[in-house]
Amino acid sequence: MTDTATPADRPAAPDPEAHTPEGAGPVVPRPIVLGIETSCDETAVALVDGARRVLAHKLVSQIEDHAAYGGVVPEIAARAHIEHLDRLVKAALDDVGLALGDVDAVAATAGPGLIGGVMVGLVTAKALALAAGKPLVAVNHLEAHALSPRLTEPDLDFPYLLLLVSGGHCQILVVEGVGRYRRLGSTIDDAVGEAFDKTAKLMGLGYPGGPAVERLAAAGDPTRFDLPRPFVGDRSLNFSFSGLKSALRRQGERLLAEQGGLSDADKADLCAAFQAAVADCLADRVARALDRGPAGAALVVAGGVAANQALRARLAQVAADAGRTFQAPPLWLCTDNGAMVAWAGVERFRLGFTDPLDVPARPRWPLDEAGAPVYGSGRKGAKA
Repeated sequence: MTDTATPADRPAAPDPEAHTPEGAGPVVPRPIVLGIETSCDETAVALVDGARRVLAHKLVSQIEDHAAYGGVVPEIAARAHIEHLDRLVKAALDDVGLALGDVDAVAATAGPGLIGGVMVGLVTAKALALAAGKPLVAVNHLEAHALSPRLTEPDLDFPYLLLLVSGGHCQILVVEGVGRYRRLGSTIDDAVGEAFDKTAKLMGLGYPGGPAVERLAAAGDPTRFDLPRPFVGDRSLNFSFSGLKSALRRQGERLLAEQGGLSDADKADLCAAFQAAVADCLADRVARALDRGPAGAALVVAGGVAANQALRARLAQVAADAGRTFQAPPLWLCTDNGAMVAWAGVERFRLGFTDPLDVPARPRWPLDEAGAPVYGSGRKGAKA
């Protein structure tokens, strides 16, 4: 377990004693929302206020627990959430001298995600809300990512064009407002983060794969191997990464047959070629989406893969070429965290969007529920 309390590049928590009358509690803009995230392998809790300040942020990473298995084991993840969540809630409140009764709402990820973990966080949030007599906000994990750039960018207005890229999702959406999303394109098979992880596994780079591939790619030659760019030039705005992943595997198998193994240079060049192909695919789809989306809308990238610096740089150039503003959350806010859930809770609470205590946990929960099903989109019944 890795316990992280204060990411270095997040907004600093305010001094609880600043501008506070003697004997009074901390003065912070309302609403104050407690956010809980347990959808995968991060147990996270945060307090965020109406002034976009992250008052407290607690996170326990389970990377070490899952590394031996090459991926997340749902049962291990759920047990870890049970073990750590209560402690993190107390620590977050203690950080700023707040009691549970001082918050205005309790927000928790209610899906999509690993259902055992989602249930742990949601049931905990329900108990806290009931005990304190506070409203519950059931947050869509994807909406938390979609709204996360607005936590650190007060000038980011609706609508904006969002590229949502993570281990389980790859979508282009028009974010028209809180709770209002229109999907323009989606992966028909693997998500980007999934493709990164599988690439790392093919080369024995360990888990999590995305950061390992990015590190090696920085030292590699992206032109050495000719890999496909699925859907580049196609009129649709959909993605496909399974063929790219298969082409990379065939290159690796060829080297193994010819050399008996992969050198460090081989691995670096394969990673660089793979990352360059992904960048080309994302850039092509996004450039076309900018032409079809709202005029003048900012381009936003969010989700775990948005932490990849090479991909961020490429997408920023796409936005610049189109004369658009580019926004991405700070790196710590890209991966799963409690602050994005708390902020989504703030956004929804302000609009009066609260939920009953019998709201269900959902393993699949698309942002655009009215849209047509697409394989890989996270829709119920769709291919995972």
